[in-house]
Amino acid sequence: MVTSQGTASVSFPFPSVWGIHSSIAGRTIIWGTLSIHSIIDNRVVGTVNFRGRPIPINGFWNENSKQIAFDSPYATFSGNLTIIDDQQSRIRHFILQGRFLMKPPSLQAGESGSWIATTDIAQNQFPVSGNAYTGKLPPVGAFLTSNILHQHQNFLGRTI
Repeated sequence: MVTSQGTASVSFPFPSVWGIHSSIAGRTIIWGTLSIHSIIDNRVVGTVNFRGRPIPINGFWNENSKQIAFDSPYATFSGNLTIIDDQQSRIRHFILQGRFLMKPPSLQAGESGSWIATTDIAQNQFPVSGNAYTGKLPPVGAFLTSNILHQHQNFLGRTI
């Protein structure tokens, strides 16, 4: 099953909130949350929140290649989707990871790095046929971003 909105089919649920972590030369530069509000006709609309203020993003989703690309006012991101099922916990992990390039007006304009964003859901809440992988451990960054996501959702004892 895929989420469908407009003429686009998408292999992950939306609207959705993801924990996101980025680094340059292996050093963490920032972490926060990525919100994907909608995907209509392959156009991605959402926000990224690194310092307490949501920043708008706009981009594209390619369902066939499972690739995403989006821009914020400060950086351009591109990456791929991986889906991993944890059969023991019955959790489906959605992992977006790729590269980014900082752009003006950022003080780090011209520098590039890597990013990873994750979200998860109970397997029975979002069935996926043919796209979920089992028996594979998520990358280490998935655990960090999962913690970021759950801390955000439980901020001050309430779900955001």
